[in-house]
Amino acid sequence: MAITTRPGASLLSGLPGRLATDLFADAKPVRLRADEVLFLSDDPGDGCYRVEEGLLKVTMVSSAGSERILAFFGPGGFVGELSMIDGLPRSASVVAVRDAALSFLSRAAFEAFAKKHPEVYKSLVSLLAARLRETDTVVAAGSFLPLKGRVASTLLELAENFGQDVGAGRIVIREKIGQSDIAAMAGIARENVSRILNDWKRRKLVSRLSGYYCLENKAQLEHEAQL
Repeated sequence: MAITTRPGASLLSGLPGRLATDLFADAKPVRLRADEVLFLSDDPGDGCYRVEEGLLKVTMVSSAGSERILAFFGPGGFVGELSMIDGLPRSASVVAVRDAALSFLSRAAFEAFAKKHPEVYKSLVSLLAARLRETDTVVAAGSFLPLKGRVASTLLELAENFGQDVGAGRIVIREKIGQSDIAAMAGIARENVSRILNDWKRRKLVSRLSGYYCLENKAQLEHEAQL
C-alpha cells in the first residue's frame, strides 16, 4: 500500500489555519523544473517546503536501484518537515514531477516562530499521534493485502488526493499517473499492475480517459482494499 499523499499526511498541513499562515509569512520562494531534484535522502535537513504549484514525488531507492514512491504532493502539501523539526538528515528523496513553485521555511525560522507560538508544539504532538496510527494501517495493509488490494488502495489514495467526481459515481484522477508510478507506490511489479488494471478495465471498475485513470466503481475497489 502506498503511503498517502493527501495533505493530512504532512504534519504542518494539519496545523490550525492561523498558525500555518503565519508560519510561512516570510518563507522564501523556490522553483523547480520537471525532473529536478529538490533534495536527496541523507541530505542535511535544513528546512521544509510548501508546494504552491506543480507536483512533487517522495521516493526511496534500494541499493539494487528499485524505486518506491512514498507520496505525491500537490499544492498545499509539505515536504521535509520531519528533518526541520528534529534536525536529522532527509529520510527520502523529493523530485519534481512537473514544474513546481515552492515556499521554503528554514529550521531556524521555524524554531524562532515556535518560541513565540509554543502552541505549535501541542498541535504537532496530536498530528504525530495521528500519523503513527496511519502508519500502523499502512504496515498492516502492506503485510496482509493481496496484490489487487494494494493496487486498489493506491488508486483510492490517488482519487482522494487528486480525484474529481464527474457524475454517475465516476471519479477522475486529475494527474497523469502511469502504471510504473502505481507499481512504485503499491510496492509490486509493473507487470502485475498492468495485469490487474487490464482485468479491471474489462470488468468496468476503472477506465483511462485521455491519459487519466477513472474509477468507475469505487465501492468495488474499496471492497478489494479491505483488510
